[in-house]
Amino acid sequence: MQAQRGTERGGCTLKISLYTAPVLEPISRAELLTHLRLDSGTFDSNLTLTQSLAYGSHAVQDNYTVHVGTGISVIGKQADVIVHHGTNGATGTVDTRIEESDQLATGYTAWTGGAFIQVTTANDNADYKKQYTGTKQYIRTASKVLLAACEFGTSILVNSAVTAEDDDLTDLITDGRVAVENICRRALLSQTWDYYLDAWPAEDFTKLPFGNLQSAGLAVSWKDTDGTETTLTLTTDYLIEANGEGIGKIVLPYGGTWPTGSLYPSNPIKIRFTAGWTTAALVPKNIKRAVRFAAEDAYYHGNRHEVLQPAIMNLLSSYRLHDEF
Repeated sequence: MQAQRGTERGGCTLKISLYTAPVLEPISRAELLTHLRLDSGTFDSNLTLTQSLAYGSHAVQDNYTVHVGTGISVIGKQADVIVHHGTNGATGTVDTRIEESDQLATGYTAWTGGAFIQVTTANDNADYKKQYTGTKQYIRTASKVLLAACEFGTSILVNSAVTAEDDDLTDLITDGRVAVENICRRALLSQTWDYYLDAWPAEDFTKLPFGNLQSAGLAVSWKDTDGTETTLTLTTDYLIEANGEGIGKIVLPYGGTWPTGSLYPSNPIKIRFTAGWTTAALVPKNIKRAVRFAAEDAYYHGNRHEVLQPAIMNLLSSYRLHDEF
């Protein structure tokens, strides 16, 4: 856990600490490599084609649990999933979907947007591909075959372009994201923070920083003068107003009041919350461009700062949060 007290965002000083850093970045290393026009490998060496489900005749199975491919690690990389179709048996149909998981062998679920077009005898003997833009480390295919055996197989094409500076570029992406977050005063991708108050608000609400408040996992607790910590109950003691991409709030229910006990002298009230877009695909394209420019600025050690900084500020002008805390 990284802790940051007195974190500054756009001139504001917040009593806040980072509890869980984001595990995703808004751009991939491959995207930054393309942006910087860096690539030490050849076109062929940068691409890795891995079989997920072996090609062959697959029998009728009215489920997605038998014709399942092997999981492939794709996190931080660009990946296309390809279904190679041969001939379907008479009236046979094949439905294929992309499944994702944080573990290689277990925990796979269907990825939203990962369903391929159904293949029938009218559109067999063709290849179909779909780009994976999800957030999990591993992906695989799962297929359902109906009415007759069908010939097909699946593979996953990964762009893993590398340079001798890969580790540095990974750090620069993080630096670029943080720079953009500081300008916008918002969290770009899911990250959990502990926000501390010295007293209960005078109003029936309190605002939470960084925008894109996620309702899941939010917790409010307070300590009395003896250091005994009490956790408030959602819907009974407070409500959550996520407010989309804007500033979220914790609000008292109708007729509700904040606790009245005497507060601990140091950071007595803690609000743990998660903010940010849940996937890189949801981050607006202008913010992603700004992250690329900020990473480029750091890569060239500020030599292009006078050119890049106005572009960054222009891209982010409509995404800044202006609420004070």
